[in-house]
Parts: sequence; C-alpha cells; structure tokens
Amino acid sequence: MAIAAQLGTVEAKNFIGGRSHETANGRPREIRDPATGELVATVMDSGAAEVDLAVRDAHRAFARWWDTPASTRGAILHEAAQAVLGKTKELSLLLTAEQGKPLAESRMEIRRFAHTLEHYAGLAKNLRGGYVPDLDEKPHRHGLILKRPLGVCAAIIPWNFPLSLLGNKLAPALVAGNTMVVKPAESTPLTSTRVIEMLHEAGLPAGVVNTVLGDGPGVGTELVRHPMVAKVGFTGSTEVGRLVMADAARSIKRVTLELGGSDPMIICDDADIDRAVSAASVGRFFNCGQACLAIKRILLFESIADEFTEKLADKVRKLTVGPGTEEGVRLGPLHSAEGRDQVEAQVGDAIERGARILVGGKRPDDAALAKGHFYSATLLADVDPASRMGTEEVFGPALPLFKVKDLDDAIARANDSIWGLGSSIWTRDLDRATKAAERIEAGYTWINSVTKIYDELPFGGFKQSGLGHEHGHEALDCYLQTKSVVVAAG
Repeated sequence: MAIAAQLGTVEAKNFIGGRSHETANGRPREIRDPATGELVATVMDSGAAEVDLAVRDAHRAFARWWDTPASTRGAILHEAAQAVLGKTKELSLLLTAEQGKPLAESRMEIRRFAHTLEHYAGLAKNLRGGYVPDLDEKPHRHGLILKRPLGVCAAIIPWNFPLSLLGNKLAPALVAGNTMVVKPAESTPLTSTRVIEMLHEAGLPAGVVNTVLGDGPGVGTELVRHPMVAKVGFTGSTEVGRLVMADAARSIKRVTLELGGSDPMIICDDADIDRAVSAASVGRFFNCGQACLAIKRILLFESIADEFTEKLADKVRKLTVGPGTEEGVRLGPLHSAEGRDQVEAQVGDAIERGARILVGGKRPDDAALAKGHFYSATLLADVDPASRMGTEEVFGPALPLFKVKDLDDAIARANDSIWGLGSSIWTRDLDRATKAAERIEAGYTWINSVTKIYDELPFGGFKQSGLGHEHGHEALDCYLQTKSVVVAAG
C-alpha cells in the first residue's frame, strides 16, 4: 500500500498560543515522498506577520513558564516523552513519508527524541547557581551566582533529522525556563508539528512552544532578526550558519550553531578490521549519508588498505536500496533531487580526476525506483585530495578512501579541512588513540567505536563546524545567563 494511503489526510499548520493557526496570506508548499514523488500533504508557508505573532505569544508565556518550578517543567517533559513513545508507529510512518529514511531509522529517531526529553527532564532538579562567602570582612559581604533563562529562543531545524535535532534544542531550553519558537525545515514540517502538539497535550502551557512553517528567507531570517528573540539555535550548512550569525550580531543575540563536517575515520595497521568495517558502513550510509556527523573520509594505513577496502566493498554491495517502508531496506532515497544531483556531481568530479569506482557510482537500475531520489551506495579509491570529494562536505551515500603513511600523516590529513565536527580512530595502541584524541581538531572523537551521539556528552564543532554545545549539561548553560549578586548585612 502506498504510504499516503496508509497515512490518510495529513495536515500541518502553524501552532501558536496552544492551537493550530491559519496562515493569512501564505503560499502553498507540497510535501512529497522522496521515494515515490507521491504527494503526502500541502502546507502553507508563513511570513513576517506569523513570526511576530508567535514570538510575542512566546514572550507573554515566558514569565509564567519561568515561574513554574524546574521540577514541574521536567515532569511535563517526561510526560511528553512517554506520549511520543506511545505514538512511535504513527510518527515513524509520517517521518519516513516526508523525509525518506527507512522505518527502522525513523523509529530510532523518535526514541532518540524521547530519550533527550527524558534526559533533560532528569536534570531539571540540578539547575543551581552558587554561593561565595566572605567577599569582604567589614562590612561582611557574600556573593550569589544566579542562573536565569534567556527568554524567547528560536530553533531552526534541518530536514535530515527533524525530530532528534528538534529535541536537542527544545529539551534544554524548556528545562532552563525559556520559551521557544520553532521553524521546522520547509520540506519536513509534518512530524515536528505533530510532536509539538503532543507536548501541549501532555501539559505544556499554551505559548511556551510555538511553530511557524515556511522557508529560510520568509521565516528563518525574520526569526533571527526579531528584537524579542534572545537566542537562536541553528543546525544546517556552514554557508547558512554564517548568515544566521551575521543577522544575530545585529542585536548581539546568543547563538548555538551546529554546522557542516567532513569527518575523518583513521584505520591503523593494528585495528580490528572487521569491527572497523562494520562501523564505517553504518557511519557513512545511515540516513543515506545525510548527516553532519557521518563518516565522510576514510584514512587507511597502507599495509591494511587492501584488506579493509575489500571487506568494506563486500559489505556495501549488500546494502538494500529501496523505499523506506519496505522490509529490509537499508538505504532509502536522498531527501531531494537537488541533493542527489550534488552527490552525482561530486562523484563525477572525482572520476574525472582519476578516482576508481569500487562499488556503485550511479543510480539504481531498478525501474521501480525511477520516481524516487535514489543513488547507490558508492565507494571510491585513488581519490584526489584536491577533488570536490576531498574538499567539500559530501551529503549522501558516497565514501572516498585515502591511503596514509602513518599516524602523523593521518592526523595532518584529518585536520586539513575547514570543518572539525566529528572524527574516529581504530587502533589497539593506547598511545596512538590518546595522541589522535588530543590532536585531531574536532569536537568529538570516537576510539574503536561506532559514531554514536550521547545525551550525556557535550557536542559542538571546532573551526567552521559551529559554536556552542548541544547535549550534556553544557547545553543547559547555552540556554541560561549568569548573574552575580553581592549581599551586605543590613
């Protein structure tokens, strides 16, 4: 059965003041299944008027939400997490329909969203300031360090992980006492809108989280520039991140930017090859390679390069390509035709510069997939480091392999990038692992581990991969401001 038929009628509207809100003079936007081109829903894009309405409503709700005890805020988030988990089947189908990823990955993303809410709900009772005694002896003075919320925060969410990346911003912001206006990606607004409605059904007061649907220029820019917005959390490309940062600078807004990456994976000559191969396959081809933290470059010690390459090629050939609703599919479509065109152009440039295709390198031959944005899982060898695949972020299922002489060469190659988001190394040598962890310029380094994100650990990029942190207690600090108070005896 077609996915649209399974879903029935799907609607998504702005959500302002605790209820759905019609767009006054909006423009229609079609949401289509990336696997089939089938129409899933039509939504109306908003603009400056709706942004202003949502921000002002969030501003009015701020005092009430801040006055709500942190433990109560956490309890509401916990209830919301349980409500979301209870609708996993419904939400996963909707997420696959609008984004394209396999249902198994959609279910994982919904659980990840709920886990993030639960994690920060558990931290709600740990919000505290500080006390400094004996600032002066006569007259006696002591100091207090207060932590207070910022106010109205904007969240601008991308299309590749609409729910989990929403949770990264929503959970710490709300626990800290802020209110929020969310702009989902224009091509994936359906699941996010439904989940935000569920937050209010679970007890979130009206106005604490508002949603405005629309594109970057019409909604995103208006949000960033709005004078009542105190903080912007943005996940997306480095190019757009620069624009967000520049607009936020007009009124000195705080920003958290989670941007692009070209994450290296180093395979040393003493690595567990089989485990590394499995981690490379998952790390590159999960979500069809459309992840900022995906493995995008493999740096192989020469002595094990052939063995690793052969085993990885065998594994990649077995990845099943197809619609995300089909059982056993491991590689769904890219999210858009433009995204597939970009990957094709990057692979084509590498081939023109002498690269060899080991696996894939083309669209699938299956005529049943012709209406979707499919591209075969692709491995390339002998890639020129100066090619587009060597210098650009590859946001799709194509992976270049490079040979390196030793660890110093691997680290130098890993750092030869404008980005510094994630990285990984496979070795049994503790000294090698420690050296890599210290010297690789990236916010995350996995040692002998699949590239998995944890709510307990802070996540933020080096260089042009971003500013600030998500996850960990550090994310709460990004949604709080610090105030010092001096108290003297009366």
